Amino acid sequence: MKSGKKVIRMALAILCMVSMLFISEYQKVEVYAASGYGFIFLSAYEKTMKIGDTYCLSVVASGSKKPTFTSSDSKVVSVNTYGKITAKKAGSATITAKSKNAEASCKITVTKTKVTLNQTSLTLENGESAVLTAASSTGHKVTWKSAKTSIASVSENGKVTAKKPGTTTVTAKVDGTSVNCKVTVKSPTVRLMPSKISLYRREKYKLKVSSTSKTTPVWKTNKKSVATVDETGKVTAVKHGTAVITVTVDGVSKNCEVTVRSPKITFEQTTITLHPGERARVNATVSSGNQPAYSCSNSNVVSVDANGVITAKAAGRSYVYASEDGTKERMTVYVKEKE
Repeated sequence: MKSGKKVIRMALAILCMVSMLFISEYQKVEVYAASGYGFIFLSAYEKTMKIGDTYCLSVVASGSKKPTFTSSDSKVVSVNTYGKITAKKAGSATITAKSKNAEASCKITVTKTKVTLNQTSLTLENGESAVLTAASSTGHKVTWKSAKTSIASVSENGKVTAKKPGTTTVTAKVDGTSVNCKVTVKSPTVRLMPSKISLYRREKYKLKVSSTSKTTPVWKTNKKSVATVDETGKVTAVKHGTAVITVTVDGVSKNCEVTVRSPKITFEQTTITLHPGERARVNATVSSGNQPAYSCSNSNVVSVDANGVITAKAAGRSYVYASEDGTKERMTVYVKEKE
C-alpha cells in the first residue's frame, strides 16, 4: 500500500511539472525540494519592474496549504499573502514562496525611474513666466520645487515665474529621481529721461522711464524740501535748491538731477510818490510766473496788501518788497503832504 501511494504521488508531481511547463512557457524552471516529494512552481523566476508596478506571482505547489511569501528587501519590493508583488523603489530583491517541504524564489529588479526635462536652463526677465515639461518612464506625478522662491517660483504644473534678478534651481522629482533646470532672472535694462531738469517752484514735470521688466518702478527723492515725486514719476518743485530723483526697477536704479531755480523779480517802477490816502498798485514781474508776497518796511507810512496795492498813510518813506522762493526785491515809496 505504501509503495502504491508513492507511485500516485510521483505521478501527480510529474503531471504538475508538465502543467507548469505550459504556464511558465519559456522561463527557466527552478524547483527546490526541502524533503520528500514536495514541490513549488512559480509563474516567473526573474522579473523586471518599474516603481509602482504590481505583479501577481502564480504558484503551483504540493500539499493542501498555500505557501507563504517573503521579500528579502521590503523597501524595494513588498509581497502580500497572495503573492501580489509591489515595486517600491529602485533596486533588487528576492521573493520566496515557501511551503513545508519546498521553496522557490523569483528575483525582482526594480529599474530606476528616468526623468527628462524639456529645458535644463532658462533665462527670464522679471515678471515673465515659462512652463517646464517633465516626462518620466513611469508616468507618475511630478513634484516641482524651487531652491529660491524669492527669485523664481514654480507651480505644481511646472510654471516658472520670475520674481527678482538672480539664479535658482528648479527641480522636477519623480519616484525619487530628480532632474534640475537652472533658472536665471536677468537684471532689467532701465532708461530714465531726461537725466537733468530745471524748474521753478510749483512747476511740475513728468519723468519717463522704460524697462525690460514688468515690475512697477519705485520712485524716490533725496530732498523732499526741494522736490517731490509721486508713484508715476511726476516731479513737483518745492523750493530753490538741488535734489536727485531716483527710479529703481528690480534693484537697477537711474537718477535725474532736479534744479529748482530762484526766480528773478522786476519792478516796473523803482520809486513812486503818493499823498496820504492815495493808492497805487505795484507791478512786480516774477520770472517763474508765481505770485510774489508783498511787505513793507514802515507800516506807519504805507501798507500793502497781497495783491500789491499800496495805501499811503502818512508822510515819510518806506520800502515795498516783493518776495518769491528766496528772491527779494524792493522799490521805494515816498509819501508827501499836499502843498
